[in-house]
Amino acid sequence: MKTFRTKKYEIVSAKIKKGEIKLAFLSDLHGLEFGKDNSELLHAVRGFSPDAVLCTGDMLVRSEPETLGTAKALLGNLAEEFPVYLSLGNHEYKLLVSEAYESMRETYKAYEQELEAGGIHILHNQYMEATIKENRIGVYGLELPLCYYDKFFSQKLTEEEITGFLGERKKEFSILLAHNPRYGKAYFSWGADLILSGHYHGGVVRFGENIGLVSSHFRIFPPFCCGKFTRGEQNMIVSAGLGEHTIPVRFHNPRELICITVKSPKEDVLWQYR
Repeated sequence: MKTFRTKKYEIVSAKIKKGEIKLAFLSDLHGLEFGKDNSELLHAVRGFSPDAVLCTGDMLVRSEPETLGTAKALLGNLAEEFPVYLSLGNHEYKLLVSEAYESMRETYKAYEQELEAGGIHILHNQYMEATIKENRIGVYGLELPLCYYDKFFSQKLTEEEITGFLGERKKEFSILLAHNPRYGKAYFSWGADLILSGHYHGGVVRFGENIGLVSSHFRIFPPFCCGKFTRGEQNMIVSAGLGEHTIPVRFHNPRELICITVKSPKEDVLWQYR
């Protein structure tokens, strides 16, 4: 059976006024199963008891219709117990808009409809406000056109273009679900407090916390490849993913479920003295 690790991060934000917020972050499942019906993955998420589950897409494989069922079952089970927020990866987006996958278009649309009927929040360049433990949270789902995923000639992305997709960032603690980490500088400039990405699968071969060998665009030692990056009080966490696709191997690069605890400064001080 394939395995994964649970990777934990703690961050501090003055925008969290009360207690702490626990977030489970999943990305790039690509239809993989850990135990029957993903029982091992579900058990790990339940063990963390998150206040919300966040997904940055590529939960399926666009050319393998059976993976839609695997992803739908996992997300549906999670949504029975936790709020779930989902943005699309390039695999979902191609099923939604690409002429090459027109034969699967209606199947994919039905997949999204079933997820939404199960209470899952799918964010197509949309914003949703949530209240967690009396803290106001804004969740943004960035959905980039396919020109931003081109392997060799990807379009540049600016802060202004992100604003065009999502609007101005609001003042509450903001979480940006952005599948493609290539544009990390623009995400930081846009101003999200917590940026979550995936897509690179940890760079196939991983050298420590933040360095991977190659991106899915075949860029060697890409920036923002994996792990946690900070700029002032802003944080970006890039998942190495739960599955594989383009380069289906891993070296020193475990699949991962990410568990994030966001604390207020006051709570962080109290925690240090416990």
